[in-house]
Amino acid sequence: MMSPTATSFSRRRLLGGAAGLAAAAFLTGCGGPAAARDAGPPRRGGVLRVGVTGGGASDTLDPHSPATNPDIARTLSLYEPLLHWDDAYTLQPAVAEAVRPEPGARAWTATIRAGITFHDGRPVTPDDVVATFARITDPDDPKSGASQFGILDRVVVAGDRQVRFELTEPSPVFDQYLAEYSCGIVPADFDVSRPVGTGAFRFESFTAGQQSAFVRHDGYWRPGQPHLDRLELINFAEDDARINALLSGQVDAIDQVPLSLTEVVGSYESVRLLTSETGSWLPFTMRVDVAPFDDVRVRQALRLIAGRDEMLNQVLSGLGARAVDLYARYDPQYLAPQREQDLERARDLLSAAGRPNLALELVTSPIQAGTVEAAQVFATQARAAGVEIGLRRVDTSTFFSDQYLQWEFAQSFWNTRNYLPQASSSSMPDSPFNETHWEDAEYQAVVRRARSELDPAVRARLVRQAQQIEFDRGGYLIWGFPDRVDAHQAYVGGLVPNRTGLSLSGYEFRKAWVNA
Repeated sequence: MMSPTATSFSRRRLLGGAAGLAAAAFLTGCGGPAAARDAGPPRRGGVLRVGVTGGGASDTLDPHSPATNPDIARTLSLYEPLLHWDDAYTLQPAVAEAVRPEPGARAWTATIRAGITFHDGRPVTPDDVVATFARITDPDDPKSGASQFGILDRVVVAGDRQVRFELTEPSPVFDQYLAEYSCGIVPADFDVSRPVGTGAFRFESFTAGQQSAFVRHDGYWRPGQPHLDRLELINFAEDDARINALLSGQVDAIDQVPLSLTEVVGSYESVRLLTSETGSWLPFTMRVDVAPFDDVRVRQALRLIAGRDEMLNQVLSGLGARAVDLYARYDPQYLAPQREQDLERARDLLSAAGRPNLALELVTSPIQAGTVEAAQVFATQARAAGVEIGLRRVDTSTFFSDQYLQWEFAQSFWNTRNYLPQASSSSMPDSPFNETHWEDAEYQAVVRRARSELDPAVRARLVRQAQQIEFDRGGYLIWGFPDRVDAHQAYVGGLVPNRTGLSLSGYEFRKAWVNA
């Protein structure tokens, strides 16, 4: 059941009214139907209605297989991992009050927080944690985070509140893997049709591709949270509909304001922008196992075609940072190399590769703010180097369908991660999302050694070496780290900038309140 406010408009009505609202809003650039009132101090109660980008028929409540933004927002409302990344992108306790390595880092012990309970009132036990990781790494049905646990030998109960993770090799960064949002702790008898976790909100209803509703978990372990009685997440496939739902007061907050529209949206007296510098990235993905991308000269040429400053200005309106084909901006070992646009050198490389008149199809989709615009700008830049890029736009459900890892030239999005966890997710042969089909023997050896290296100085050198290999011959074209700009009504409080790349304070709505 949705709230009285929500039932007053259907999704069809909301979308149907969007066009007219858009015209009025963007022409005037000021004013708006919702009266401006401040959030004031934290207060208990109320309903927060949030418009979230993307989603579709494949939406899920499975805590271990989130793919789209609405999936992630639901996951972070219902479930929690043992550890989590805070707003500054530092590790903090969550379900576990502590996770510590044994000498040599070949085993880690997690101590479950005293008194923490699931939504149905049952305490979280070591058996639940063991069952959670058995579910994630089930060899017959591995979940999205399974590959990063390839070194996990077994998980065993080690005490009334202790769980021991035994590894096949040392891992000094194993705690970072446990903090991924796709590692939410669930009961041993978990059934996704009755989603139960330890998150700040309990499940109430869910319609794939449309909306979901949650209510306060009164037994939540953080004192005073959540503030809200109820949380509603509404999917939006199009930017216009999402923005106009906010400007008309039909939702209280939205994620991902298109960066070209931040000035207009921010001009409304009733609206507050929430801007976060992040380590998220929007790559172009080139499959290195198929022509023409199996020739490293082609990949290098396309990287040289990218005018990164122009893309930052045109796609992000300057709200972001320049990237040069490497991820993990906040990793202490981030290499930050330089690569400037060089069309003449790109043409030479393409000629040497026997591809002087290259024509490509680029699959694009509004999977994140800026992806389609980035494809358009890059296609224009490529034409100046004699490369014709035809754009094939698909909806988000199609993009993330069974074809997702088969696209030969496409785009993607990733949130903030340090280098080794990200490499495990996307740059190794056993990565669940190896979009570029990158298999480089030297690279694999370096990353595997880095993952188990206990000496911080040696590990740092290996991480930098791995980055250099990806910079020289990898399949990603990474042009920028976009800022995340979200927006909410002035009467919504508690949302703060967050480095994780996830919108609206990392979708941690437990921190939000409404002055309704």
